[in-house]
Amino acid sequence: MTTLQKGDQAPSFSGVDQDGKTHQLADYAGKKLVVFFYPKASTPGCTAEACDLRDNYARFEAQNYALLGVSADSAKAQAKFKDKYEFPFPLLADEDKVVIQAFGVWGPKKFMGKEYDGIHRTTFVIDEKGIIEEVITDVKTKVHASQILK
Repeated sequence: MTTLQKGDQAPSFSGVDQDGKTHQLADYAGKKLVVFFYPKASTPGCTAEACDLRDNYARFEAQNYALLGVSADSAKAQAKFKDKYEFPFPLLADEDKVVIQAFGVWGPKKFMGKEYDGIHRTTFVIDEKGIIEEVITDVKTKVHASQILK
């Protein structure tokens, strides 16, 4: 779905998290950044993915990674999701899909024979200089941290 590839400059995004705080690519200079896009807060697959990242958060921190989740949910839905599962990382509420479209993860999907537009579950690993190190399109929700940290 996305046209971004390893070696590309990451989009210079700016988005607001569950608490109304703005996050942009420049805020993470000098850190590795994992930006994971998920279809909908509090759904089974998205919960499994975010909980796996939460459970491995110390491993990410030890390797100088910051994590940022993104979906088109409202700030209220993101806050509820974050609080319920005690995620130690922010969740962007990208209702107008600016960040989602900047990364190219919005597009046609199929579910139970129906076609619709939605977010493709995709993770971008961005290095300290803002260059994309890896694009993971085949996300394994229950073991996603292992896909990233290898």
